[in-house]
Amino acid sequence: MNTAKAILRLEQVNLFTKLKTQLPGNQQGYPILRDIDLEVFQGDGSANACGERIAIVGPVGAGKTSLLRLINRLIEPTSGKLYLENQEYRQIPVIQLRQMLVLVLQESKLLGMTVGQSLAYPLVLRGLPKQTIQQRVNHWTDQLHIPNEWLEQTEVQLSAGQRQLVAIARALVIQPKILLLDEPTSTLDTGTASHLMQVLTQLSQSHQTTILMVNHQLELAQMFCTRLLHLQQGHLFANQRASEIDWIELRKNLIQAASQDDFGF
Repeated sequence: MNTAKAILRLEQVNLFTKLKTQLPGNQQGYPILRDIDLEVFQGDGSANACGERIAIVGPVGAGKTSLLRLINRLIEPTSGKLYLENQEYRQIPVIQLRQMLVLVLQESKLLGMTVGQSLAYPLVLRGLPKQTIQQRVNHWTDQLHIPNEWLEQTEVQLSAGQRQLVAIARALVIQPKILLLDEPTSTLDTGTASHLMQVLTQLSQSHQTTILMVNHQLELAQMFCTRLLHLQQGHLFANQRASEIDWIELRKNLIQAASQDDFGF
């Protein structure tokens, strides 16, 4: 019996572009996400419970990044409803929602700050004590193997992979209930990517943090996820527990889908 709580719920969510196609009778625009029903679970509070680790896969244009942006409320659904802890999204102030649910995009910016300032900034905004801020920053820089010499550098002095790691650390210091990651390993070397997966897995187990991750690297998704969402042409093509997945067949399906026309979004 599954006693875990559905921390996030999507009901019949649709997302269309604002650009109208030339098809007769099309008043909504071009579909990006269609009829998405989804429940995302948090741990049940028991000692051995953990947050869900969900990998999101699909060909280019399938709607993966749009789904994360919609969950983070960077974009609004055309129709349907989203709930966070049984509260409808529109009833939750955006700032409050994004403190509970943090998105890390592929090209996150440090806003002209040094790495150290950028990591502390979201906690400074909350008015946390300096000691607490320093403890959290120290913890996550240590966990992610971010060296002290980075802390005085700005983003122009960092590589793409280094910036990506710093952006993830900045999200982790917030201690969100749900972490949304868009291709977090795309610019990381193999060793760093593997270590990040281990850190995130441990986070889900120790803090019951729920993680949704878009990742095109199936071997990392397989190592990480407890559940997999397969998007194709805006539809939730499959929603499976990791133990139920035929990973060889999934790879074949993704390769085949990539060779076909898709949305281009």
